[in-house]
Amino acid sequence: MPLRRKHHNAYHHGDLATALLQAVEDLANKFGLEALSLRACAKALGVSPAAAFKHYADKRALLTAFAAAALSDMAETMQARRAKAQAVGSDAFLAVGLGYIEFALTHPAKFQLMWRRDLIDERDEAFLKARDAMQALLADGFAQSVPDEDAQAISPLELLAWASVHGLANLMIEGPIARGQSLEQRLNRARSMLEALGPALQA
Repeated sequence: MPLRRKHHNAYHHGDLATALLQAVEDLANKFGLEALSLRACAKALGVSPAAAFKHYADKRALLTAFAAAALSDMAETMQARRAKAQAVGSDAFLAVGLGYIEFALTHPAKFQLMWRRDLIDERDEAFLKARDAMQALLADGFAQSVPDEDAQAISPLELLAWASVHGLANLMIEGPIARGQSLEQRLNRARSMLEALGPALQA
């Protein structure tokens, strides 16, 4: 009982909405997407379902907010990696691509849920804003890391860059690639692939 009271006090002033999003990631990473529910997240935090429902109407609303935050986090990671690479004159695509893959491997729940149309409300205003910002970033030379002639459309070159990093990340999370390897080992393997792909993207 004291634990429940402690959680109630901690989240009483508006922190519960954010804490529920963290609970989504924790539960999904530990038990899989199938374990996700608003009640399960509330239980993990030691608060009542009624308290959770004050912030999110249902599971879809919770996962939509989580997906929107995930897209924003991914976009920030890509932009930060590109800016750092450009500041020191290193390979921007390698930096952005590795940043994308490392984000996915470090936050698999975010990576898996951000594009799940069956689980989220694509009409949600916050989600639409985050999705449009990500798509604009991808269309802008894959975060300004590959040649780009039209910042409003995703070119075949940009699509090749995105499909490559996204596909490898997905294979490492769900498929047979690098199974059982450490994060460092998987990133080294990703680096090798991106280095091999780089010349084609700069042609």
